[in-house]
Order: sequence, then structure tokens, then C-alpha cells
Amino acid sequence: MKHTQLLLLALSAVFAVSCDQQKAAIDAQKDATKNEIDRTKETVDAAAKEAKKQADINAEIEKANIEANKATVQAQLDANKKKAEAEAAAAKAKVDAEKK
Repeated sequence: MKHTQLLLLALSAVFAVSCDQQKAAIDAQKDATKNEIDRTKETVDAAAKEAKKQADINAEIEKANIEANKATVQAQLDANKKKAEAEAAAAKAKVDAEKK
């Protein structure tokens, strides 16, 4: 009976060591997975930050283009206004000249 108990004790010890090794391997895999996920998150964060930066730059360029277009249109409208005023003044002068 003593040998049986000793054998059971030895098998239990081997089984416990085997379980500990399996658990350690599982923990190692879990840690590796978590580290990879963290690295991926950092990469995604960096890419998002860069994309936001580029979007801000693009928005500033678009605003500048809008302002330039606005200035061009306003200058054309001012020129048209002056032309209309000059034509009106010329027409008035013609009317005044015809009366005399």
C-alpha cells in the first residue's frame, strides 16, 4: 500500500508540473497577443493622427482657394460695376451733348 501511495503522489506531482507548464504557455501566448494588439493600436493611433493632420492641411488649402475665388469674383463684379457707371456717365454725356 505504501508503494501505491508513493506512486499516486509522484503522478500527482508530474500532473501538477504539466498543468503549470500548460498554464505558463497559455499565459505567454496571452501576453504575446496583448502586446501585438497594443502595437497595432499604437499604429492605428499614429495613422489617425497623421490623417487628421493632413485633413486640417487640406481644409486650410480649401479655405484659401475659396477666399481666392471670392476675391476674384468680387474684383470682376467691381470691374463690371465701374464699367456700368462709366457707360451710364457716357450715355448722360451723350444726352447732354445732343441737347446743346
